[in-house]
Amino acid sequence: MTPFGKKIRQLRKARNINQKQMAADLSISPAYLSALEHGHRGKPSWAMVQKVIHYFELIWDEAEEIENLARLSHPRIIVDTSGLSPETTVFVNELAQKIQSLPLKKIKELSEILARKDNK
Repeated sequence: MTPFGKKIRQLRKARNINQKQMAADLSISPAYLSALEHGHRGKPSWAMVQKVIHYFELIWDEAEEIENLARLSHPRIIVDTSGLSPETTVFVNELAQKIQSLPLKKIKELSEILARKDNK
């Protein structure tokens, strides 16, 4: 599941809306909505994100949150390390190989490191 998919599911369930109804209201297939929620589709388009924002009548911070979650919700990432150090290439490859076995605590620690503004 992607962060965007998780948020859509939370909003939908909080409003007691099933996937079939939401899909019909957005003029998309229930299969596509399910795939978005479960992370089986790529990052949603800007238009799709806007449809979701308008559908749930989100404003300000909530709308911005949905946009940010969509931006960070591509389930298959390609990292181009050409031109970077060999150490960077090794790190990215090791991360790709081991990401599924990393405990959530370690993922959060790495996320905190990346979120620091003083990373240089």
